[in-house]
Amino acid sequence: MTSPTADLSGAGVSIWLDDLSRSRITSGNLRELIENRNVVGVTTNPTIFQGAISAHVGYEESLAAQAADGASVDDAIFALTTTDVRDACEIFRPIYDATSGVDGRVSIEVSPVVAHDTEGTVEQAKQLHAAVDRENVLIKIPATKAGLPAITETIAAGISVNVTLIFSLERYAEVIEAYLAGLEKAREAGHDLSRIHSVASFFVSRVDSEVDERLAAIGTDEALALKSKAGLANARLAYELFEQKFDEKRATDLIAAGANVQRPLWASTGVKDPELPDTLYVTELVAAGTVNTMPEKTLEATFDHGVITGDTITGGYADAHRLFDELAAVGVDFADVTESLENEGVSKFIASWEDLQETVRAALESKQ
Repeated sequence: MTSPTADLSGAGVSIWLDDLSRSRITSGNLRELIENRNVVGVTTNPTIFQGAISAHVGYEESLAAQAADGASVDDAIFALTTTDVRDACEIFRPIYDATSGVDGRVSIEVSPVVAHDTEGTVEQAKQLHAAVDRENVLIKIPATKAGLPAITETIAAGISVNVTLIFSLERYAEVIEAYLAGLEKAREAGHDLSRIHSVASFFVSRVDSEVDERLAAIGTDEALALKSKAGLANARLAYELFEQKFDEKRATDLIAAGANVQRPLWASTGVKDPELPDTLYVTELVAAGTVNTMPEKTLEATFDHGVITGDTITGGYADAHRLFDELAAVGVDFADVTESLENEGVSKFIASWEDLQETVRAALESKQ
């Protein structure tokens, strides 16, 4: 028996779940998704952890232990989240081993508070890596200007990285540069390049939300005709850039030395516009060597009625370039779009982090 998620995997797309909680781990749900939905990895972020821990399900005993130890709020958050990620890493370890480290990955993000602090990001990346203490963890670092050198230094230390919050091709090119520079430094330091992996998380639906709002404000027929097309076009051009950059001599020399390509990952794949197909950012972004991280609702929609027709990316480069010419012609400043989205992304994660701190603070106080 085949299924759309099996077909997606067969097309070379790794399905990662964009969610993690203690109850998912202890209930067996995560194992079920691996067995029945072709899930081969998990991503987390401050918003996901805020939702999981604020629900309190499965965290009471851990919170009580943290309170008894007199743990600070941030120390308690660190302990709770790294425990979840460590346990998830154990569940995914067979996949990690079977795929030589490509999949079976669990991502944990540095605090958004250090998003604009290079040294703070590197320090926290190393702390998270040491605390989880599992080979298949990925440390998420946002692709801010301060994050770029942090990515290089973290890779140079032999730590695998999930680069997140990428919205523009220009920033994506800088992310690839940061990864290659990190690999070069890692090689000089004597690290085994084959054990260092990375994904570059390119956000999709948020691009459409922002662009469509601007197109609606412009309001002309020409503008409205471009609605809900920018997210896919942007991602397809990211894949084109991926193909180009990893075919250049600098990258191929590193690959010959054992390095891995940095795979594109499609993030923010839940459809926000109810007028669009709920599997749009899955079925229209199929190409070998990519990752699609999905919220469970999108995963279930894909399993239920997704139609996988093979590669839906590489044949669309010309149309994607043309779309951006058309967006510029009607007055959409895409550089401003992506800058706004990056700032908004960091701000939203900081807000989630502050909510999480308040939730944990209240929980600790209630148990003292």
